[in-house]
Amino acid sequence: MNQKIKDVRFYKAISKISKPIADSTHTISKIAFYIVEVVTEEGIRGQGYLLSFHYSPHAIEGVLRDMCDFVKAGDFSVYETVRVKEAWDKEAEYFGNIGLNQCGAAALNIAMWDAWGRTCHMPVWKLLGANKTKIPVYGSGGWISYSDEELVEEVVDYKRRGFSAVKIKVGSGSIERDLDRLRKCREALGENVSIMMDANQGMDVVSALNLSRQAKNIGIHWFEEPVSHTDFAGYELLRSQCGIALAMGEREYDCEALKALISRNALDLWQPDLVRLGGVEGWKNSAALAEAYHLPVLPHYYKDYDVPLLCTIRSPYGAESFDWIDGIIDNTMRIESGFAYPREGEGWGFRFKEDCLKEVK
Repeated sequence: MNQKIKDVRFYKAISKISKPIADSTHTISKIAFYIVEVVTEEGIRGQGYLLSFHYSPHAIEGVLRDMCDFVKAGDFSVYETVRVKEAWDKEAEYFGNIGLNQCGAAALNIAMWDAWGRTCHMPVWKLLGANKTKIPVYGSGGWISYSDEELVEEVVDYKRRGFSAVKIKVGSGSIERDLDRLRKCREALGENVSIMMDANQGMDVVSALNLSRQAKNIGIHWFEEPVSHTDFAGYELLRSQCGIALAMGEREYDCEALKALISRNALDLWQPDLVRLGGVEGWKNSAALAEAYHLPVLPHYYKDYDVPLLCTIRSPYGAESFDWIDGIIDNTMRIESGFAYPREGEGWGFRFKEDCLKEVK
């Protein structure tokens, strides 16, 4: 069997439910993705995607174009995920191995794992060795741009669909408004659905502490990114005083912040981002470090990859669920009674629909 990579190309796709939304720090006008596709000499295709929204399309496309040309010009087998990443890091080092260069490498890495799973006729999570066969999942959203009616409608819909936990955006600029939104959600959901809150780094330590102390009475399960991801002292202070578990990690391109927070005893939940960490190996390395210090793993955004990966580790806490790609892929993930189930199909078990992809030359 010829496992050599013959071609690498990439596409753009836009979610069928794309609409403007906003959190405390960003206004998002489009829910868009780039999809990298690897093709082997045997004609096996693997896909990996990254969430791009409307940001920096020319820069992202430039990285993906350079990376695809680099891999096509090399002599790589589809299972050589580590070798390809090391080679690309060396090539891209002059302008930095984090940021866009790492995100592009991650989409390629994910596509290679998909192709390797399809080559072996196995799901990725079984290739890696499974510990679980289902993962707790929470419904994410609660955007600050929502009206109160839209907010309540979304969380009630999650409950109706069997979710037992939801996450709400805070950091609106008014603690009273944040608390009012959280109270409305609690009233609509009852006591049996967990509620989490996410400030997207949009608060300072004083306001985050104030909000935490008042939100605790509403029954908030954990607080994500209350302050800047570089404010380790702020996380240390908040964890010692706010009374709510702290979660962060989605902004990190390596494990340095995790190490710093561990040393300060300043974190309760680690949130690796598969794309920012460079792909499967980077994600698993960070999870191993977190688990070594008894920090549960709660990844950021990519449930279609995170659920399979969480099934392979010792302390999976849960996965974040958005429906954004569901309308443009051929096999949506099964979610029932608050749990997500990894797909049984080869590779990651899904592909993007051909009519939803626009190839970028």
